[in-house]
Amino acid sequence: MLDLTFIRQNPEKIKKSTQEKGVDPKLIDQLLEADKNRRELINQVEKLKQERNQLHQNLKEKPGIDVIEKGRQLREKINKLEPELKKLKEEFQSLMLRIPNPPANDVKAGKDESENQVIKKWGWPAEFDFKVKDHLELGEDLGLIDMARAAKVSGTRFAYLKNDLVLLEFALVQFAIEVLVKEGFIPIIPPVLIKKEAMRGMGYMEHGGEEDMYVLNKDNLVLVGTSEQTIGPMHKDEVFDSKKLPLRYAAFSTCFRREAGSYGQDTRGILRLHQFDKLEMFSFTKPEKSDKEHEYLLSLEEKLFQALKIPYQVVKLCSGDLGVPSARTYDLEAWLPGQKKYREVTSASTTTDFQARRLNIKYNDGRETDYAHMLNGTAFAIGRTMIAILENCQQKDGTVKIPQVLQKYVGKEVIK
Repeated sequence: MLDLTFIRQNPEKIKKSTQEKGVDPKLIDQLLEADKNRRELINQVEKLKQERNQLHQNLKEKPGIDVIEKGRQLREKINKLEPELKKLKEEFQSLMLRIPNPPANDVKAGKDESENQVIKKWGWPAEFDFKVKDHLELGEDLGLIDMARAAKVSGTRFAYLKNDLVLLEFALVQFAIEVLVKEGFIPIIPPVLIKKEAMRGMGYMEHGGEEDMYVLNKDNLVLVGTSEQTIGPMHKDEVFDSKKLPLRYAAFSTCFRREAGSYGQDTRGILRLHQFDKLEMFSFTKPEKSDKEHEYLLSLEEKLFQALKIPYQVVKLCSGDLGVPSARTYDLEAWLPGQKKYREVTSASTTTDFQARRLNIKYNDGRETDYAHMLNGTAFAIGRTMIAILENCQQKDGTVKIPQVLQKYVGKEVIK
């Protein structure tokens, strides 16, 4: 949510940023009109209430018929206007929640992912002297992935992970947790079900976001699509001591997405499952430290993939490819030999104070209280990271060499 005063004072600027995110800028006109009508009606109701209170205060004896009639008329007017005011407030609040977070000043204006910028490359894609297999071929040949039986039980885009791939998953989790705990992150396993209002507070329900969620309407709950969605609301309506910031969490959870609209290569294997595991970083910080914290989260993502020796590129998203809450996002894309292209494996975003305003999360530095900034970054999206390992570390004899940094957790050097 944005500061209403700022919107009133800078309507054209907010229209421009809204349009850059692919949202109709007429939304701002609708909001300002609703805001004007709401304030006018609030003033009317308050004046009527003041008049009614004054009428009661001036009574020194039993009221006459004219005073009783006047009181009745005022009560009827108030009762008539209050439902209208309630409706206007709800309309206004709905419009406020639909306004996306403006892109940061350094974000390129662009319509979609085709205009994203590659800002860095690390490592060189390996050259193989044999026919490369993709992760599903490797997984089926080595008894690691079973899609067919998962389809019998749960439907398409589910998988059984088996044998050494299970050991590899927990190796990735343990390795990342060890790295992040040393960096001062608090390890946490959050709930995977979130109240609708908490998800709305994180800014993911508007503009079709609900279409990609598993929603349990009977219970007013939603299955999380990423751990960050239940980390942010942990501190709803709280005020941090600024000396304790930044506050950082490393959250592991199973995640769920409908993945509506996915097709082609994206639906092969475990790249886009409806259920997957993820290790997420989350930070609460002061506004002046926000940009530095964003770069820090990205540096940790790079550190983890460099340790695996997986080639990658860092992409800075243009305005049209940013999520509703994000002001700036970096994606880390790993090289996948099976697809002969880079694919997204992590994402690091700053939402500035957008989510904090919606959740009423503040900090106090002894002089003033203000909204905190909230940031998130993927440590490991487990499935996609395992894809990158299987495809990049495959060998001519059909085996897969486990990255050296993970071998002590798996207990072996090669998946056979």
